[in-house]
Amino acid sequence: ASSRLQQEYVPSAHLSAACTCLAWAPPGGRPPPSKDGPQRKKRKSEVAEVDKQLDILAIGTAVGSILLYSTVKGELQSKLDGGHDNKVNCVRWHQDNCCLYSCSDDKHIVEWNAQTCKVKCKWKGDNSSVSSLCISPDGKMLLSAGRTIKLWDLETKEVYRHFTGHATSVSSLMFTTVKPTNENKPFDGITGLYFLSGAIHDRLLSVWYIRSDRKEKNAVMSFTVTDEPTFIDLTVSEVKEEPVKLAVVCRDGQLHLFEHILNGYCKKPLTSNCTIQIATPGNDGDSTPKPVPILAAAFCTDKQSLLLVYGNLLQPIIEKVSLNTTESHVCLIRDVQKVLSLKTDVAVTKVKTPVVNSDTKVLVPGIPGHSTAVKTPSSGKEKKKNKRKPGETEESIEERLEALDIDVSKVKTPGGLPQTDSFAVLLVQGLESNDAEILNRVLNTRKENVIKNTVARMPIHAVIPLLHELTKRLQGNPYSASLMVRWLKSIFTLHASYLSTLPDLIPQLGMLYQLMESRVKTLQKLSRLHGRLFILVTQVAASEAVQDVTEVNQTAKLVYEDESSEEEGSDDEMIADKDSDENWDEDEEKEEQSDEHDMTVEKEINGDSDLEPENESEEE
Repeated sequence: ASSRLQQEYVPSAHLSAACTCLAWAPPGGRPPPSKDGPQRKKRKSEVAEVDKQLDILAIGTAVGSILLYSTVKGELQSKLDGGHDNKVNCVRWHQDNCCLYSCSDDKHIVEWNAQTCKVKCKWKGDNSSVSSLCISPDGKMLLSAGRTIKLWDLETKEVYRHFTGHATSVSSLMFTTVKPTNENKPFDGITGLYFLSGAIHDRLLSVWYIRSDRKEKNAVMSFTVTDEPTFIDLTVSEVKEEPVKLAVVCRDGQLHLFEHILNGYCKKPLTSNCTIQIATPGNDGDSTPKPVPILAAAFCTDKQSLLLVYGNLLQPIIEKVSLNTTESHVCLIRDVQKVLSLKTDVAVTKVKTPVVNSDTKVLVPGIPGHSTAVKTPSSGKEKKKNKRKPGETEESIEERLEALDIDVSKVKTPGGLPQTDSFAVLLVQGLESNDAEILNRVLNTRKENVIKNTVARMPIHAVIPLLHELTKRLQGNPYSASLMVRWLKSIFTLHASYLSTLPDLIPQLGMLYQLMESRVKTLQKLSRLHGRLFILVTQVAASEAVQDVTEVNQTAKLVYEDESSEEEGSDDEMIADKDSDENWDEDEEKEEQSDEHDMTVEKEINGDSDLEPENESEEE
């Protein structure tokens, strides 16, 4: 009456097993509690007033168990287990005895004894999941539906009739008449009755007629609504001439009322006699009225007035409305805002943000030497980032990177170099965002000191990503290899202890190891070749310096020079052979010094990035 919440029950396993369906036990046939004697006696003394009120609620769950909850005691009375191994879709109480029927996604229908909490009978109800049940008025038959609808004889558990059903799974089944319309024939309890079915995503509600023969399987009439039906209530027709009244709540929040005398076949779908909607007045501040969804509707005992449930599921408003209009469309104006003021801001303020003094130094783990008075911009930046106020919008990655670039250009130490700690931050940022521009900028540094400090200051978690990045770069341009090796050297010297603790170190560094092996394989041959070429080149250079070309009498000496240069060439080769075979490691040292110098000079001159020996000799 007051639309207030009277009782709330949260099952202990509500997270793993959500409630899927509900059914009130019939007031008279409530199962007596299966407890000790004294309590039972107490029940008998209370029986008179307790019998009239609804008490036991059967709750089907998503894991297949059924809970019986007593609203009078306010506690769970018993649990029915072992019947289903999948979501329970529908539970129905039998009118007379303490029987409970349930159907599930596991394709079975189970008959329970509610007193002993045991399975009485279990049978396969359909080839797909069974979604809805309904017990006949005399309690001898059971309707079940997946997509097709079946009528079962409860004594033999055999199918009595088949109906075509719907294209989607049936969400509601109910009998609309108690007695057959044709009263001449003797009534066997089921033949001649009508029942109604509705399905998900289906805007037609179908009415079916149970005949004495098995021929007719299709619906005799249908009601059309604006959207998928979510809640259906009807008044059962008890006398022949009494029309069936139907209240259908749709997903779009409208309520449709039908009134029709069920008397045989009707070809066209019937439209509603009256449609009810609820809207806000739309006067204060908000000029446009907003629709208020109707959640459920039910007929009162007088079959004239309606109980409407509307508004919000957390705090629904229940109102009794008597409708005696002939209009086809009724819009009720209700100011929901005054009644429904959900306090959402209270919860938000429970989270308290700590007050941080600007002078306080915050120590961040993972940065070596943070106990000393070194000011680490990286930690400061991280603090700023985390301390974003709820109102502020987050900066994009691009903006952050731009900001970082500005920082690096501005922060210059007296020596004119960018600070190594900003390099470490840049490096981590580049690795996280995979930004080639930032990485190139950092990794192309040649200064040993900067490289060493950057590697020392960078956080531990960035070591492996950096190694992967270096391995990738080693595979590419040979010129960049000489730069990358410096970084590798620093990483292995400074972070060796961390790397040795990694369980998957071998696969992590496998690629790098193979690369180095393949590079070193050709080193011996290359150094020999380099030794020979080096001697040749120096000989040629020396002989050119000795000869003064202008004084040469060219007629006679040209021929002589030719011969001597050939001999000289062959001599050189022999010397080179001996030299390089016996003692090529001296050459290797020379090679490293001169080659590096030559190469850098060449690269700067012509930007060439090839280290093949043929090209080198041609240039020389």
